[in-house]
Amino acid sequence: MPKRVTIDPITRLEGHGKIEIFLDDKGNVQKAFLQIPELRGFEKFAEGRLAEEMPRITPKICGVCPTTHHMASGKALDDLYKVDPPPAAKKIRELINSAFMAEDHALHFFFLGGPDFIVGPKAPPGQRNILGVIQQVGLEAGKTVIDIRKRLRSVITKQGGRVIHPVCNLPGGVSKGVSKEDRQEYIQIGKDAVAFAQFALKAFDDIVLKNKAYLDVVVGDVYRHTTYYMGLVDEKNRVNFYDGMVRVVDPSGREFAKFHPREYLAHIAEHVEPWSYIKFPYLKAVGWKGFVDGPDSGVYRVAPLARLNAADGMATPRAQEEYEKMFSTLGKPAHNTLAYHWARLIELLYAAERFLELAQDEEILDPNIRTIPTQIPTEGIGVVEAPRGTLYHHYQTDERGVITKANLIVATVNNAAAIAMSVEKAAQGLIKGGEVSEGLLNMVEMAFRAYDPCFACATHSLPGETPLEVNIRDQRGQVVRTIRR
Repeated sequence: MPKRVTIDPITRLEGHGKIEIFLDDKGNVQKAFLQIPELRGFEKFAEGRLAEEMPRITPKICGVCPTTHHMASGKALDDLYKVDPPPAAKKIRELINSAFMAEDHALHFFFLGGPDFIVGPKAPPGQRNILGVIQQVGLEAGKTVIDIRKRLRSVITKQGGRVIHPVCNLPGGVSKGVSKEDRQEYIQIGKDAVAFAQFALKAFDDIVLKNKAYLDVVVGDVYRHTTYYMGLVDEKNRVNFYDGMVRVVDPSGREFAKFHPREYLAHIAEHVEPWSYIKFPYLKAVGWKGFVDGPDSGVYRVAPLARLNAADGMATPRAQEEYEKMFSTLGKPAHNTLAYHWARLIELLYAAERFLELAQDEEILDPNIRTIPTQIPTEGIGVVEAPRGTLYHHYQTDERGVITKANLIVATVNNAAAIAMSVEKAAQGLIKGGEVSEGLLNMVEMAFRAYDPCFACATHSLPGETPLEVNIRDQRGQVVRTIRR
């Protein structure tokens, strides 16, 4: 009987990682670890660079969620230079961020997490992908998924300058306004995105919620943790992706803390472990008690389910209806990790509705899109909600605006402790008596996949080498030489 089971690489996520599972003499799981074997060190790259370069440097942290890094960095520069962007500039930034949140949530549900439900958690691995999803939902639906993501990303390209690493944010505003012609196109994209989000929610309802076996998995104890939850909220404590106060609720749903982003260091500390390069943030007021849940543990969660738990509602009408439906089914706060998928689709609808609201707002056409900064820079903090959770950028500079210190709490990092706990609990709940199958191991992976983690974002190789293997083959296809870097 094997004593150690390794899942390497883990799949359908952004970045790299592996899972090590250790069995006892009876074949039950004694311990399980999610390891991130890369060194984080991006903050050091920033030192010595001009602060105004940060919105262009930090999106390179990741090719999946560069837009939210660009937004957090832009807001940090506003704070650094003590400048308030004009209303139109703020709305353009939020428009871009909403487009990104919508298309990224669609990416995760249909390409990464959704196949576990739409195709089946124990289906052959070759079918648990977007092609398997298309077989289930139909070719036309598959085309719609690809089309709406392409059109939402076109908005980032037009307003952000580039879709992968946008360049539009400047201290005090943005570099490009919205034209009347583009606005009409954005309005149509927004309407279509709302309809698409409603389609996705209906698919989830038909395939998952009406399937008792799936619903039992979602609400079962294997994928459940009672933790604190964190997210940005507006003045009415509703979910807000771009601005507001950071709110934390305890495992019973009561407000535990509510603070301005500038105060984040008074509330969050970071723990490290020798077996992973990822850090484990926790609530200072509660303290680090290890990888345990409950009110006495400072472990908290972020991202879709956490944002909905931390808020009192959604700021758009259709998303609010779906919010009420989810919590009437699961109770509030919902501690079910797999419910992240449900919450993600509700946020997809909110992002689409908010995008449409902003596109229809006449003020977004205002040509006044930048306030020129005049203050000497010292320190700036910017916070936004990324698809994977609350994202903090914090810069300190000298009087010339040269970065002397940078601190980033990347969205996925906030969930690091909870993800490790979820992987171990799923392994212990699913693997019994030494019986290990590919399907069961995939269900262990489902524990981290629900969070939509971006380990490429959360940890970084120093000095940034990319693993590369080149095979040189002869005319018969035989490998004659392999070059590795």
